[in-house]
Amino acid sequence: MESESTEAGPFRLLFVCTGNTCRSPMAEAIARRRVDERGWTQVEVRSAGAAAFPGSPASDGAVRVAKARGLDLTSHESTPLTAELVEEADLILTMTSSHLLRVIELGAGERAAVITSFAEGSEGVLDLGGVPDPIGGPDEEYAETFDVLDELIVRSLDRLVPVVEP
Repeated sequence: MESESTEAGPFRLLFVCTGNTCRSPMAEAIARRRVDERGWTQVEVRSAGAAAFPGSPASDGAVRVAKARGLDLTSHESTPLTAELVEEADLILTMTSSHLLRVIELGAGERAAVITSFAEGSEGVLDLGGVPDPIGGPDEEYAETFDVLDELIVRSLDRLVPVVEP
C-alpha cells in the first residue's frame, strides 16, 4: 500500500461486503471504535455493499452481537457500492475476493484488498478465503464473524500507523 498524505484531508477507509447488512456494518462499527481508541481523528470509516439495497437495516444477528459487544447498529442503513465511494476511499477492505474484483472494476486499483490478506501484509496474493457471511445463521456465527473482524481490523490499523500518524 502506498502512503497517502492525510494533510490534505481525512484518510478514508471503506469496508465492502455483499448486502451491507452483516459483515461490513460490523467492520465499520468495530473500526470506528478502534480508530477512536487510537485517537485518530483524521480517519473516516464507511461501509457499502456490492449488491446492497439502499436503506436496509443491519441484520438482526449483527445488531444483537454488536450490542453485546458495546456497539450500536440500530441506525445503520445499507449503502450500495458506487464508483464515487470507491474513488473517495484511500483504502478499501473487502470481505471476499469477489467483492475485491467488483471494487477493482469500479476503479480501486491498488487501494483495495481482501481484509484477510491486508491484515497479513499479503494483499498482492489472491485470497480465496476471506470472511464468511453469517447471514441467516445463529448468533454464534455472527459472534465468530465479529471476533474475526475485530482481530483483522486491529492488524489492518496497525499497518496504517505510518500513513495516518505524523
